[in-house]
Amino acid sequence: MFGFLKNKLKEAISKFSKKAEEEAKVEPAIEEKEIREEIKVEEPKIEEVIEEKEEIKEEPQIQEVEEEKVEEEIKEEVKKEKKFLGIFKRKEEFKEIFEEIKEKPEKGFFSKFTEKLTTKKIDDEKFEDLFSDLEMVLLENNVALEVISKIKDDLKMDLVNVPLKGKIESLIKESLKRSLEEVLQETNFDLIKEIKNKSDKPYIIVFVGINGSGKTTTVAKLAYLLKENNLKPLLVAADTFRAASIHQLEEHANNLNVKIIKHDYGADPTAVAFDGVKYAKAHGLDVVLIDTAGRQHSNKNLIEEMKKITRVINPDLKVFVGESITGNDCVNQVKEFNDAISIDSIILSKVDIDEKGGAAISVSYVSGKPILYVGVGQGYNNLEKFDKDKILASIGI
Repeated sequence: MFGFLKNKLKEAISKFSKKAEEEAKVEPAIEEKEIREEIKVEEPKIEEVIEEKEEIKEEPQIQEVEEEKVEEEIKEEVKKEKKFLGIFKRKEEFKEIFEEIKEKPEKGFFSKFTEKLTTKKIDDEKFEDLFSDLEMVLLENNVALEVISKIKDDLKMDLVNVPLKGKIESLIKESLKRSLEEVLQETNFDLIKEIKNKSDKPYIIVFVGINGSGKTTTVAKLAYLLKENNLKPLLVAADTFRAASIHQLEEHANNLNVKIIKHDYGADPTAVAFDGVKYAKAHGLDVVLIDTAGRQHSNKNLIEEMKKITRVINPDLKVFVGESITGNDCVNQVKEFNDAISIDSIILSKVDIDEKGGAAISVSYVSGKPILYVGVGQGYNNLEKFDKDKILASIGI
């Protein structure tokens, strides 16, 4: 799952980080000899210090110090000073920090050094150049433009005109992960719990989507899941437009030992849906699953028919079923159906064979609707609750 995206994303991040590191390297430290020549710090003469110490020794309140010990202490101080000189890269930094250290020794030398250390920064123009490769990978893997724009803005905030410390590849991955976690919207909505908590049964779900998206199979998978949770579903064959659609849903009903309501091909889909709800109420069934005809935005008659079903039936949940492998087409379809009937949630089919993953990453963010389940195989039990951590792991983030 998402193998192509995972490999390409890894390559792009590595390339991005290498270029960024070249642009944001810390300037190498100036050699000790160069600093000494620039600062021209004179090492204190031992004889002068000894003479000064001798004067101090004459004062009674100061403890006497042996001349030999004084010499050793001074030599040690000179060694430390030389070592410090070899660390700093500019004489201005050395003078400023060393003066602060002498005035406030309690803060410590290396603490002050760390506070003053800075690196080069990546500017906006350089970032645009660095991001181009990553942007191309995202586009190739059907990630929506809206999502790419968000990722770009987040990365820019984390990397542009700020001191870059540590391994830049790790910074890029962390920023990308935070961005995608916001894109992959999870929901606390628990369908099984909602159905069981509804006092006025049945709970009505209408499924919409284009032909070939796996909609009818997804209806059957959800019926299986409901039965596994001790709920009694009813299937309704409201797709009276597509040849063999009623037969296909009937085969699933027989396999699952679930009741189905159907009319003849060409019948009014709204009438079929209405009869299904009426039957469920009369027989104490928990859930009505209404399969509708696949529609394209260009087919105005079918769009109006879909609007009529949702207006008359007033479902508890309107679910868009989209095929993950269609990428940006799936994202565009969600927009169209949402504009028509204001969908409530999404189920993505065929996620297990999707090597790019653009739809899974983009569809929820673009539509503002949560993904409830993903189809990960042909079996009735291959319907999984959406898990953003699993998606992120699949793309190596």
